[in-house]
Amino acid sequence: MDRIAIEGGHPLFGDIPVSGAKNSAIKLMAASLLTSEPVRLTNMPRLADTRLLGRLLQRFGTQIAESDGPDGPQTLLHTPEITSAFAPYDLVRQMRASFNVLGPLIARTGHAKVSLPGGCTIGARPVDLHLKALEALGAHIDMHEGYVFAQAPRGLKGAEIEFPFVSVGATEHALMAAVLAHGTTVMKNAACEPEIVDLAECLNAMGAKVSGAGTSTLVIEGVTSLKGADWSVICDRIEAGTYAVAGAMAGGEVRLTKVRPELISILLDKLVEAGCDVERGDNTVTIRRSGKIRPVDVTTDVYPGFATDLQAQFMALMALAEGESVIRETIFENRFMHVPELGRLGADIRVTGNEARVHGVSELRGAQVMATDLRASASLVIAGLAARGETIVNRVYHLDRGFENLEGKLSACGAVIKRLKGDEPIMEDE
Repeated sequence: MDRIAIEGGHPLFGDIPVSGAKNSAIKLMAASLLTSEPVRLTNMPRLADTRLLGRLLQRFGTQIAESDGPDGPQTLLHTPEITSAFAPYDLVRQMRASFNVLGPLIARTGHAKVSLPGGCTIGARPVDLHLKALEALGAHIDMHEGYVFAQAPRGLKGAEIEFPFVSVGATEHALMAAVLAHGTTVMKNAACEPEIVDLAECLNAMGAKVSGAGTSTLVIEGVTSLKGADWSVICDRIEAGTYAVAGAMAGGEVRLTKVRPELISILLDKLVEAGCDVERGDNTVTIRRSGKIRPVDVTTDVYPGFATDLQAQFMALMALAEGESVIRETIFENRFMHVPELGRLGADIRVTGNEARVHGVSELRGAQVMATDLRASASLVIAGLAARGETIVNRVYHLDRGFENLEGKLSACGAVIKRLKGDEPIMEDE
C-alpha cells in the first residue's frame, strides 16, 4: 500500500484549486441511469470512489468516456439501455454510496437486485430509511442472502415521506426514485446539504420537476422520462475546508480558488475564532495565520452546522491550541478513531462518549501513523504539516477515495510531502 511522507515545519504560501465534490459527483453519476440520453458532468473529481462507481455503472450498460474540457475534467455517461439490474456485493461493499443505484434502477426498469453495503468503520449507517422510502413509493422489497430484491413492475407512485431523522443518503435516494414516479411526492424532514441542491438542480436540467431543494421539504412532480444534460459538479466543501484548516495549521497564507465560501461559512468563522485572518471573495477564500492558535469548541451537526467530515481536521488544529477545546460529535457514534493516531504525534486528547477534550500542546512530533477512514487520513496529513520531523501516514488509499492530487496541491504551496510506493522503504533510526 502507498504511504505519504511529510516533513513538518514548512508554512504554506500559494493557491489551491478546489475540485468538484465527491459526495455530489457519485450521486450525479447514479442519476445518469434515469435517462437513455447522454449526461455530461464537468468539474468532475478523479477519485477512487468515482472510478469504482463507474465500474458498477458499466455493469448496467453505461458507456463512460473521460476527457479534459475547458471547464476541467469531464465525464460523459450514456445508458441507452439497462442491460443488467444486478449490483454485486464485491463492488457495493467497497463504497456505501453505490447502494444508491437501487432507486434509479427500480425507477427505470421496475426491478433490481442490489447488495446491502455492509459495515462502516465510522458507525452503523443503516439503510432502513432508504428502503422504507422506496416502499412508500410502491416498491416491493425482499431481502435475503445479503441482497435487496426490489420490484415495481407497474412503476413507482408518488407518496408522502417523512423521515424520522435527517438522512442525506436517504433523501438523495428517494429523490432519484421519485422523479419518475406517477404523481407527486412530498418529502418532509429532508436533508438540506448543498450536494442535494446540486442533485435536484441537475435532475431539473434533465426535465424533472423538483422544488424545495435546500429546505426540509421537497416536492417532486413525477415525469414519464428524463433527457440528457450537461452539468457542472458543485465545488467540494469538505476538500475546501480541509485545505483551509491545513493553511491554519501550517501557518503562512493559502488562497483557495474555485470555491463557494458560503458553503463553509461556519468553519471559516471558527478559524477566525482560532486566530486566523480569513478573507472571503466571490469564489476564493484566503487563510492567513502567523500568531498562536486559540482554543475553539465545536459541535458537529447536519448542514448548515459544522460538518462531521471536518471534525477530525479541526481536532488536529486544536491539538496545537493554547488551552483546552471541546469537540462534540453528534452525527456518527464511532468517529474518534483518529484520536489514538494523533496521540502518536504527541496530541493530548481525552475521549468520553461523544465528546473529545483537546489539551493543546506546544509541539507535535513526527511518527508513523495509520489512516482509519477518509477524513481521519486528512487530519493526520494536516497534523504532519506542523509536526517536528517526519510523519509517515500509512494506508492512504483512504485519502485517494476523496482527495484529488493532495500531495501535488500541498507541494505547490511549499509543503514537503511525497507519496511512497508500497515497495519503497522507510529509513528509521535504530
